[in-house]
Amino acid sequence: MRCKMDKYDVIVIGAGAAGMMAAVTAAGKGAVTAVIEPNEKVGRKLAITGKGRCNLTNNSDNENILKNIPRNPRFMYSALSMFSAEDTMNFFEWRGVELKTERGNRVFPVSDKAYDIVDALFFAMKDEGAELIRGRVTDILTENNAVKGVKTESGNIYGDRVILATGGMSYPVTGSTGDGYKLAGRLGHTVTELKPSLVPLETRENCAEMMGLSLKNVTLTLRDNEKNKNVFSEMGEMLFTHFGISGPLVLSASSRMDRISEGKYTALIDLKPALDMQQLEKRIMRDFDERKNMQLDNALRKLLPEKIILPLLKRAEVSPTKQVNSVTKAERGAILSCIKAFSLSITAYRPIAEAIITDGGISVKEINPKTMESKLIKGLYFAGEIIDVTGFTGGYNLQIAFSTGYAAGMAAAEGL
Repeated sequence: MRCKMDKYDVIVIGAGAAGMMAAVTAAGKGAVTAVIEPNEKVGRKLAITGKGRCNLTNNSDNENILKNIPRNPRFMYSALSMFSAEDTMNFFEWRGVELKTERGNRVFPVSDKAYDIVDALFFAMKDEGAELIRGRVTDILTENNAVKGVKTESGNIYGDRVILATGGMSYPVTGSTGDGYKLAGRLGHTVTELKPSLVPLETRENCAEMMGLSLKNVTLTLRDNEKNKNVFSEMGEMLFTHFGISGPLVLSASSRMDRISEGKYTALIDLKPALDMQQLEKRIMRDFDERKNMQLDNALRKLLPEKIILPLLKRAEVSPTKQVNSVTKAERGAILSCIKAFSLSITAYRPIAEAIITDGGISVKEINPKTMESKLIKGLYFAGEIIDVTGFTGGYNLQIAFSTGYAAGMAAAEGL
């Protein structure tokens, strides 16, 4: 690690979405800025978001974005006022990245390449003169409750403003190892309970027979049995895995969940949401009439994916080898019920390392929402996933990163 300066105005820890935005902003305001990143490449987690396509924001107003931030939305009001979704889109389009808006107002680069977003941030940092330093920060140096610099594995780097943007604990292979929580905790900051969000779910039922089956245009409803109400219901895509269920619908549903306990949550899959029960019955009777001499499992292949037929008939307690013309009205009703509400009991989140987002982080009570500066340590700022703010899927979490990164970078530079 080689530093061009003896001391910097602003030191950013972490070159992810929030950290790079903070560095671009601070350097753009004239602050001599360094970004410290342990990975060989910047923006590693950003590069894999949206299946490598990068859903960078949601093309909607601040009111809608706040509605889609279930965890501490009021904290985000000032940051979004300073840097909105429109500002995010303008930032990247001005730097040559063409954008498009898809279903649910999700914004992607036209190229469908997340690296275009990473490169835009990296070259913006370079253009503004921010220095990238390869290394790992092991401590934040303070004196009289004020920042003086950082300690790294290779020595100290000095500066009066430090922006902590190390991410959460999800996808540790990308560098989100939880280091930031330890750094802040040693300075007296409160770290709220950390748990996975936007994460696949494990089920009591063995889904091995259906492993790899991807369902499109189905409706997933998540029921909280303790509260006796549905907490999530949307149409979209999902898939079965060896441990349970995953895919966009499941990740979204997971963010609506509290602690998982035995019997608390049931996932209900409507395999044919476009048809009500009466319409579905007419359809299945027509299929049965055309295939009356077939076995039931073969007769259902026109209506349902092959991999789900046997598990569904098992749920309905109807023999798959039964001839269609001998299926009773009661058995047909049981099959219809399973098609409209294929149920799974949720037993656990997958490990936090598999989550897209970490739910929890540095307590917002200890951060100034206008500047992202610590209320405990002068000159210490926070940005991105490390803060206890979480959004739903749809570009909201990256917007949180960009808005808080901008606010922290601006305040750090202006506070010099």
